[in-house]
Amino acid sequence: MDNEAAELSTEEWKQRKKEKKAQMAAMQALPYEVKIKRAELRAREYVEKLDDMGLKAHVSVGGLDSITLLLFLRSIGIDVPAISVSSLEDKSIQQIHRDLGVIRIASGKPKVQILQEYGFPVISKKIAGRIDTLQNPTEKNKTVRHAIITGECGAQGHYAKNSRMKLPQKWLELFAGYENENEGVNYKIAPFKVSNKCCLYMKEQPCDTWAKEHNSRPFLGLMASEGGQREEALTEHGCNYFGKNVIRSAPFAPFLRQDLLQLALDLQAPVPEIYGTIERKEDGTLYTTGAQRTGCSMCGFGVHMEQRPHRFDKLRERNSKEWEFWMYRCCKDLQTGEKYGWGRVLDYIGVPWEDDWRNSSEIKGQMSFWDFPEILPEQQKGEHSV
Repeated sequence: MDNEAAELSTEEWKQRKKEKKAQMAAMQALPYEVKIKRAELRAREYVEKLDDMGLKAHVSVGGLDSITLLLFLRSIGIDVPAISVSSLEDKSIQQIHRDLGVIRIASGKPKVQILQEYGFPVISKKIAGRIDTLQNPTEKNKTVRHAIITGECGAQGHYAKNSRMKLPQKWLELFAGYENENEGVNYKIAPFKVSNKCCLYMKEQPCDTWAKEHNSRPFLGLMASEGGQREEALTEHGCNYFGKNVIRSAPFAPFLRQDLLQLALDLQAPVPEIYGTIERKEDGTLYTTGAQRTGCSMCGFGVHMEQRPHRFDKLRERNSKEWEFWMYRCCKDLQTGEKYGWGRVLDYIGVPWEDDWRNSSEIKGQMSFWDFPEILPEQQKGEHSV
């Protein structure tokens, strides 16, 4: 929270948030052509301001959104370096990075080390962060922990009584047992750690280090329509943000998914294989035939909301050996010495994963293509055999 917000009364603070949400909604409702012109204006303003400050700019590149941003900036004459911790991305994304001359940066810490030391990234970045706080109690975070359990905030939260700081009841039941004695509740303690620090150590810190070494600040392909913490930050600070500790530009902040996909088509952006292709439905809606969003192979944010085949099912199809490692033995239980992985996590939050999803919805006795292997492609025959 910035100093200005901290000085507001509770009602003023609520009104300010309401106004900023309305401003973002109004920008999201603008015509596509206006958003493109506005994105160009914000990008040029950012570069000019950085130049006045004696700083350079670069693009932080990951999946399709930021690939499109890189090509957009180049199309308007802003030709700045592009960087990425490419090793964390899907192989088809890595290939596009190579084709576009993206500078590869080494990951800060290995994935396995992150999961073992800090915990699994599950549910959402915001909720994982709050569970992490409960799992690591200190005198300093006492007020925050109380707010997570009850929704009752202190001064920084304007003494709200039913704030969004409170974890949804479903997750309180499964993860908030660390506060049973303090709060007089009877919640469970998960048999694994949870954290949102994966991005921090694997992506953000290495990219921040590169930025400092090169006196540069990033362009990011973030959109408020993605929801969560990104929506909150972009709604609060807008496209270009020059803060005390953070300087960044997100020219696509008010874009909707349709805007991004249309721009990708307009720029003839290379679409990584994992996304499939960009197609248009009869009503004009654009969509990708493959993945809608991508992330690291060990990321579980949002998997509980996915229909099958979910991301871990798809990983099993692409690479059964990698799937087996992440599901069964990427971590070690320090109490029992037992190897475990994402399987334990998904079982605990109620996400099916171990069965063959292709048969999970079949009616008993109903014929299936899998009963006739002679008509299946050779690759699929092998994938279905157990």
